[in-house]
Amino acid sequence: MSAGSDLLAGEDLDTDLVGDWTVQNIVTTVVPLLAALSILQMVSGTVLESFEEQLLAHPSLLILVPVTIGTAGNLGSIMCARLSTQLHLGTLEFSPDNPNIRANVGAIMGLAATVFVLLGVASWAIGRALGGTLGLGTLLLITIGSGMLLAVWVVVVSTASVYASFRLGYDPDDTTIPVVTNVCDITGVLILFCVVWVVL
Repeated sequence: MSAGSDLLAGEDLDTDLVGDWTVQNIVTTVVPLLAALSILQMVSGTVLESFEEQLLAHPSLLILVPVTIGTAGNLGSIMCARLSTQLHLGTLEFSPDNPNIRANVGAIMGLAATVFVLLGVASWAIGRALGGTLGLGTLLLITIGSGMLLAVWVVVVSTASVYASFRLGYDPDDTTIPVVTNVCDITGVLILFCVVWVVL
């Protein structure tokens, strides 16, 4: 482990982060962050509204939107929690050669592949019941394609947010999950409809 990664491995966590675990510090950190992220959520709603015509034409896509962005947020929360825990334990090194990083990425990608296949089948079945016309193969292509792209993005955003949070002196447990879930809301919609545009 290099000298630069020693700091990331938890060298100063006991004095810097643990000492900041007070209600006042958590609130002063999280409230401004949540205010900024609320604005991002409004942008996400505006983006989603621009795809209203496609959503109404294909009920299966209407089903996909909340589940896709919700799943992305869940995957991001899992990734952030695992990285934050390893950071506090002093076992995290931000390097592609780190087996812990590779294991986390593999777990997220495997979980995403499983969930988005099931999501494709479920959205097809519900869409059929609602009068949708999209076939199972088309929906699987959309859900798996957008889901795996989103999973890669989740890994990047989660890792970057944990790293940035630590470097800026914040506890990643307080900041990273709100950031990742909100960022994935808007980007999840964009990625989903980019794939829809390509496939359809």
